Amino acid sequence: MEFYMKLPRNKKEMTIFIAIISVISVYIIAPLITCFEIGFNITVWGEAMRVVPFIWISVIIVVLLTHKPADWLTGKIIKKEDSFNAHIIVNTLCTVFLMSILLTIIGTWIGVGKITMEPIYNFFYKWPRNFAIAFAVEIFIAQPIARFVMKKMHEVQEKVVQNEC
Repeated sequence: MEFYMKLPRNKKEMTIFIAIISVISVYIIAPLITCFEIGFNITVWGEAMRVVPFIWISVIIVVLLTHKPADWLTGKIIKKEDSFNAHIIVNTLCTVFLMSILLTIIGTWIGVGKITMEPIYNFFYKWPRNFAIAFAVEIFIAQPIARFVMKKMHEVQEKVVQNEC
């Protein structure tokens, strides 16, 4: 029942679900990582917010590229009969794992405004922190909010159907 109520059922709902998660994630993760890189002050935060729209576009592209590999990886780790929470946590873990690999490099390029080898040279120093931040934001903030919105949408849809009958 939780799968049915808390997850998207069609492409329109999937678009809403991805939009909610990606907007929340980008507006929290990008400034946080930038502040860890440069320093926690209002100027750094402002600079991070300036590039957020470009990061958001790259996040959407990376979500679309990593969705199927993350689902495949999730299927290798978890069984179909495992709990809803187990599926959500493992899928989030796999998705964030793949996305954080790409976005550790792409996000740096967007943030500094040029393509350099720096994020590749420093990948193994920066990726674990970026992964931890992204996973925490996804599992504790973005995903729960998006699932709550889906649940409320489905409850409203069910009430409309019941009223029509």
